[in-house]
Amino acid sequence: MPHRNAQIDHVAAEPAVGPARASSGPEDAVYRTLLESTRAIPWKIDWATMRFAYIGPQIAALLGWPQDSWVSVEDWASRIHPDDREHVVNYCVAQSIAGVDHEADYRALTQDRGFVWIRDVVHVVRNAEGEVESLIGFMFDISERKRIEQELAKMQRKLEALSFEDGLTRIANRRRFDERLETYWEAARRSGRPLSMILLDIDHFKGFNDRYGHLHGDECLVAVAAALKALGREEDVIARFGGEEFVLLLPDTDESVALEIARRCCRAVEGLEIPNAASDCSPFVTASLGVSTVTPLEGALARDFCEDVDRLLYGAKRNGRNQLLSA
Repeated sequence: MPHRNAQIDHVAAEPAVGPARASSGPEDAVYRTLLESTRAIPWKIDWATMRFAYIGPQIAALLGWPQDSWVSVEDWASRIHPDDREHVVNYCVAQSIAGVDHEADYRALTQDRGFVWIRDVVHVVRNAEGEVESLIGFMFDISERKRIEQELAKMQRKLEALSFEDGLTRIANRRRFDERLETYWEAARRSGRPLSMILLDIDHFKGFNDRYGHLHGDECLVAVAAALKALGREEDVIARFGGEEFVLLLPDTDESVALEIARRCCRAVEGLEIPNAASDCSPFVTASLGVSTVTPLEGALARDFCEDVDRLLYGAKRNGRNQLLSA
């Protein structure tokens, strides 16, 4: 047995779990005091019987289960959170059989039905013939570490969400659109299902900004974004494409449905009744739209599809604005 575990093995050699018996010598007392005063919880399991030869009394303070209630590995397994139990037990057993030192993080159930995050560090002890003789380890309370990790993960998710959000309108940004386009394009190619896109540009927006100021221009963009978002389905991507342009990416959507959604977009924008004296096509803010549907073929590029829809949009603008043009 490695020298670094000799003290544990020496102290843990008693066959029964429970309060320490009187030591056979001062050295035993020192070792036991060291083990039982640390925040880490030492333990030993006899491999042949699968019973605890020893577990530190600190276990009662941490989990509430009395020290003498830890009799066999079944007690250990039954006190692991159900969501962690199977994979932790299977992993630890497999590693122990293979004679490999290992560690595992899991939620240990407390007697009052709560749980504590535990890191179990396990050393496999072999006899002179190389056979597994016992397992020796330490349990560490890592609840605070897990809490910090979860907070960091939550913050990371929030930052990731912000990275896909347009700072002004709070809808998806161009980065999110580009990422979703590649995903939806590939899914449509594999399934043979249609993918539709609507590209929308606010008419005479430069004139609007010049006449009413950029603050009112921002308010207009926010209002249009909200109106478009209200029309979207759960799987649709409604994004700010750039400047005063917006895009709606509509997976599994055929041409007739896409055209109807585009018409609703036209009505929704003009229905905001935002005055625009700079427009020559309506007293209110309006939009021009390009609409197209495709079932991607092998080798076709999503970028080409975007360019096709963009040409339709500018065709609608050349035709007098406040209208849609489809393929």
